[in-house]
Amino acid sequence: MPVNPDLQGRVFPPTAPYLVGREKVREFARAVFATSPLNFDPAAAQEAGYDDVVAPPTFPVVVQEATLAQLLAEPDGGIDFSRVVHGEQAFSYSRPIVAGDELTATLTVTNIFDRAGISMVTAESTIVDASGAHVVTATSTLVVRGDDS
Repeated sequence: MPVNPDLQGRVFPPTAPYLVGREKVREFARAVFATSPLNFDPAAAQEAGYDDVVAPPTFPVVVQEATLAQLLAEPDGGIDFSRVVHGEQAFSYSRPIVAGDELTATLTVTNIFDRAGISMVTAESTIVDASGAHVVTATSTLVVRGDDS
């Protein structure tokens, strides 16, 4: 089944709030080989003007995952996860993520492009803090292979 073109423009409900924990930031920083003391040391982060440790720039994927799960689970979507490859990822920040942030994400499918049996599905996860202020938009493009011929 091909990807449903009617997904384009669909907006999914906001995710449950995600509370950014200090240890989660540190774990992620270690996983991506970050070396900045801002990612590990609350005193260094506070000296630099932040309330707590600062998440590495790719940390929003942790929050975005819940929005992409909504997309992949969409009954009429036609996206077979066994045929998905992550094609591209980008982030557009208003401010850094810090431990203590409570983040909510809303996914919008912004583009679907089909060519030669492959669908490219681009989705934006708009991530806001507890006050509703924009923090970051995480944009992913998923490559979905078509049925085997």
